[in-house]
Amino acid sequence: MNLLTVLFAAVGLAADAFAVSVANGIALKRCYKLYCSLIFGFYFGLFQFIMPIIGFYLGQSFTDEFEDFSHWIVFGLLALIGVKMIYETLSNREEDETVCDTRQILSVKNMCVLAIATSIDACALGVSFALVRTPVLVPSIVIGVVAFVFSGVGVFLGNKLGGFFHKSAGIVGGVILIGIGIKILLT
Repeated sequence: MNLLTVLFAAVGLAADAFAVSVANGIALKRCYKLYCSLIFGFYFGLFQFIMPIIGFYLGQSFTDEFEDFSHWIVFGLLALIGVKMIYETLSNREEDETVCDTRQILSVKNMCVLAIATSIDACALGVSFALVRTPVLVPSIVIGVVAFVFSGVGVFLGNKLGGFFHKSAGIVGGVILIGIGIKILLT
């Protein structure tokens, strides 16, 4: 697989991470700081780097079994997070708009769940690398770097767009996450 093909694959894989980052940037409202983008970029880039390697080694053992249900896992995780985001927004409608709990959004647990959910397709790509006997390290680095950049920019853009949505930002973010899960399930 040549570098241009890997770059296009990396952009495609980063699209989900970008969309999830935008949704979380919206949820951050007025609490956004540069470190929020760096944290999202770090987690999403790291998991997008690691998952093709895991997929590569899984693919050497068994291929069809994993690919058959990966989209259900992604859908379930994203839908669960999206519904939770909507529920929390609706249950806290009267909360002061300037209050924002970045600790919850940027928690290790939340970040790992989001990063895993958006990188399972990278794991499936790693399986395909094993099938076509493509070395996995350089593509994984490219995929991780692209995901880092897209995720960091996504949080920033989501935060800037979030001002247009005011109190509905959490609902919009949750709907985006559910929509991504449905898209992955259908494709």
